[in-house]
Amino acid sequence: MTRPALRLILLGFFLISASSAPVKKIFTGKETRKTQDVNIYSFYINSTVTSRYATTIITSRVANRLNESQEIFFEVKIPKNAFISKFRMTIDGKSYDGVVKEKADAQQQYSQAVSRGQSAGLIKSVGRTLEEFKTSVNVAALSKVTFELTYEELLKRRLGKYELLINAQPMQTVADFKIDVHIHEKPGISFLEVTGGLSTNDLANAIKTTRADSDAWVTFYPTREQQTKCKDCDKNGLKGDLLITYDVERQNPNGEMKVSNGYFVHNFAPSDLPRIAKNVVFIIDRSGSMSGKKIEQTRLALLKILSDLSEDDHFGLITFDSRVDLWKRELLKATKTNLDDAKSFVRRITDRGATDINAAVLEGVNMFKRQPQAGSASILILLTDGDPTSGETNTERIMSNVRKAIGSKFPLYCLGFGYDVNFDFLTKMSLENNGVARRIYEDSDADLQLQGFYDEVAVPLLTDIQLNYIGVSNLTQTNFALYFNGSEIVVSGQITDNNVESISTEVIAISKGSKVTYQNTVTTKDVIDVPSEHEDFVERLWAYLTVKQLLDKHVLLEGPEKEAVKNEALKLSLKYQFVTSLTSMVVTKPQEGDVEVADKPKEGKESHRPPVSRYYESEADVGMIYDYDEGPNMAPTYGAPTQSVPAVPNNRFLLPADGQPKPLCFDVPIPHKLKLLQDSALGFSMNGESMASKAGFQQITIHYKTNHHLTINTKSINYNDGQNNVQYLWGQKRFLHNYEGIILILRDNKMDVTFGNISVVIVLHKKRKDVFLWPAVRQQPKDVTLAGILGKDKISYEEIQGSTLKIMDNDVKASWDEMTDYRSASAPVVRCWLVPFQAVMNGEISDFTVTHM
Repeated sequence: MTRPALRLILLGFFLISASSAPVKKIFTGKETRKTQDVNIYSFYINSTVTSRYATTIITSRVANRLNESQEIFFEVKIPKNAFISKFRMTIDGKSYDGVVKEKADAQQQYSQAVSRGQSAGLIKSVGRTLEEFKTSVNVAALSKVTFELTYEELLKRRLGKYELLINAQPMQTVADFKIDVHIHEKPGISFLEVTGGLSTNDLANAIKTTRADSDAWVTFYPTREQQTKCKDCDKNGLKGDLLITYDVERQNPNGEMKVSNGYFVHNFAPSDLPRIAKNVVFIIDRSGSMSGKKIEQTRLALLKILSDLSEDDHFGLITFDSRVDLWKRELLKATKTNLDDAKSFVRRITDRGATDINAAVLEGVNMFKRQPQAGSASILILLTDGDPTSGETNTERIMSNVRKAIGSKFPLYCLGFGYDVNFDFLTKMSLENNGVARRIYEDSDADLQLQGFYDEVAVPLLTDIQLNYIGVSNLTQTNFALYFNGSEIVVSGQITDNNVESISTEVIAISKGSKVTYQNTVTTKDVIDVPSEHEDFVERLWAYLTVKQLLDKHVLLEGPEKEAVKNEALKLSLKYQFVTSLTSMVVTKPQEGDVEVADKPKEGKESHRPPVSRYYESEADVGMIYDYDEGPNMAPTYGAPTQSVPAVPNNRFLLPADGQPKPLCFDVPIPHKLKLLQDSALGFSMNGESMASKAGFQQITIHYKTNHHLTINTKSINYNDGQNNVQYLWGQKRFLHNYEGIILILRDNKMDVTFGNISVVIVLHKKRKDVFLWPAVRQQPKDVTLAGILGKDKISYEEIQGSTLKIMDNDVKASWDEMTDYRSASAPVVRCWLVPFQAVMNGEISDFTVTHM
């Protein structure tokens, strides 16, 4: 993780393909790309940052050079924390604007497309901080289209810096390529730096930076020739980023107040304070799933973090699997002797066993209770990569136990390692205890990500912060447990009396054991010097921050309070046209009958939906929906899957029914990398990578404990036991491997695999010219619920009436359909109730995808 700050990421990336008769395609990447048919003749990013609130407009103008119509794609990458607030397409002088609606209204209008679960996937995760927005439109011969996307975000301060990361890779040189950034900060800009791949080689000459006391301008106008000369650029044009890093002057310890159009924002970030000694307990998951690089990187990060502790800090170390072990029962002072002893303990941490999160966190709380440290700040940091699988495994009960034990006395920070972790659970548990959850990505820099997070909370300056205001209402959060050096507290609200001439602020907090008070008064008549098009930025900043905080509250509340918070967040989302988890953006396209649906993925999970799907409605006014996943605890509703031939290829899975003669089946659009089967307690996982454009899998991998790895593709079988690597080919004579509970049997076109008490079979199918794999579960542990697409061995349902089934207390529309059962070599055709994926898997497809095989 790059240490400086939350990033605002602006990325323009265009993939162009043509779809007409005859079909023409333009590919990117390793494929041959034919750019002569489509011309991006103008690409413009304009970002205005006023008092940390960024409004970004990406405009692309594209011409169809063909003498026939073709489909042109618009694809950009935006920050995960941003709200899209406007989208427009202009063709032949006519504009098509997006309208934000309540999600239920939008989905009712397009129920057929939504219920099939095979939408275009127009928003998907593409890394740690990015989401990809994608749409397309059919453009007539020799015509032009203009795409314009606007999104908004409040920049967060981390480690004393704000970052604006602008990434551009249009994949062709553009005649009119411009990036304009204007930063306006009333107290003054203390420093500004421009780095990144787009500042290298000849491109450095295309960057111009201008600074005044309160303003900074960064422009990037590369020529066609310069667009091929950066570090990672090639003949296809720009490929890289600009990194703009800055901070503001902080001469007033009372903070910075801005008033505009009946709203105010208060930025509070004092720095001239003594650091508060901290008590920190690290709770480290050492279960079997942490094997290999995860545990190695965790050790590296802990060794560096221990070296950074101050001598007046106290600390503790807890490791856990199905058993909880303490380095020492008490918190110890961070002396050299204690740190050396702790480092020896860390170097000996090894992976094993299951995951008892409940007992581990409660033991961390007990360490603080046994040895309270007056005048210090206590912090719990939990690092885990999986679900609770030992001890108390009910997540609701675990959260209740932890909440009661902590009692709002100190924050709990949860770090989720990798994609298989139950991040919703960690997020809710952190929010309930005044902390945050952060995903640690399984990359080569995971140890730096861990260390970077610790750096953000390493220096507490204030505790028990309360901000008070007179003459205002509808305030955002005003109570904060801790304030860390290099961060910032932001509060916004409405001015209730238009005749009030000033606003008084008071901040009360604890600084190293003593009470401190900050007071300030600002006049409401001060006019903020900002461009007229951004004069409402304080109001929009208030709305953005309010909606974000309401959505967090919605996760925590139950009953009428939960519904009230949801309604308030929805009202604001609709008023300010924000696309949030409660709203969808509907865009009417010029092609009659064309429907596309996009889901915003959950944090850290990739959406691997197919690039484009078509659905046809009877209504004339149809369009596209851009929406976000439902937040936690929202009851799902399922419509009827269509019985027509799917618009995109699918893998169809069969699910036997408990007590019913008719099985269920469900579709997963391809391509995907899927979590097929997982038992965290056993240390077993099986993942499958589907074929690119047809049914079946091209590769299946199985991992068992720490050192057994089996990779099966359509040509060979590779097995590694940690010391030896052997390879077998499909079609060779039969073989048998049987050692220490691991049994591998190859016979003809079938591979039988047994690891411990889990047995699966991988079938190789040869269908005309198509060759693919298909997995099936033969045996699984009794009374154990396995994760993954194949984790359910059967399911119960009840036929209510007609084609309506009751599954897990939900009424589900189904259709009587057929499928080919590839679990056996004969591949018989069977009949089944076709139901939506979500109805039987109790989650989104993105919940079952992996990034690494």
